[in-house]
Amino acid sequence: MAVEAYDLNEFKRKMAATVAVLKTELSGLRTGRASANLLEPIMVDAYGSKMPLTQVATVTVPESRMLAVQVWDRGMVQAVDKAIREANLGLNPIGEGQNLRIPIPEINADRRKELVKVAHKYAENSRVAVRHVRRDGPPGARLTLRRNPDEGRSSAGDEGAQRLQVRAGQRRRHRPGPLRGRGAGGRGD
Repeated sequence: MAVEAYDLNEFKRKMAATVAVLKTELSGLRTGRASANLLEPIMVDAYGSKMPLTQVATVTVPESRMLAVQVWDRGMVQAVDKAIREANLGLNPIGEGQNLRIPIPEINADRRKELVKVAHKYAENSRVAVRHVRRDGPPGARLTLRRNPDEGRSSAGDEGAQRLQVRAGQRRRHRPGPLRGRGAGGRGD
């Protein structure tokens, strides 16, 4: 039986890439505050192909609740406007010549619930991706990572985990049992 050689660094790179994808997806959620990352995933029909918005315009944040998009080509303003409206972000650009102003509206309760669902979907997709990386990774990777817990971790994180374990142990010791404190005569035996 041949043992398949697998690069542990490749395994770690795939895991890091999965986390990076989750971060970019979550940064694209509209949270009520203007962020240039909000428009990064938008693709624009430009010159006969789909291009990222950042390759046809400059996105800036002049105010906390306003985005400004300066389109480089005057003929692309309508295409950029259309792409932003169709991105399903709930944004309505206002055209001013070669510039677009995008006010960020307040988030209502319905939109919040929708954003929570989308965030859960992103998280679940990332969990599935991590499971696939683990499944396709080396069979001993989990054992290797367990044997070398210091690898890839900071000591501050280990100290925090130890504090949590100590606190959990203290809670278990001080938690009254089902009969504690209810003894005969109310003495607390």
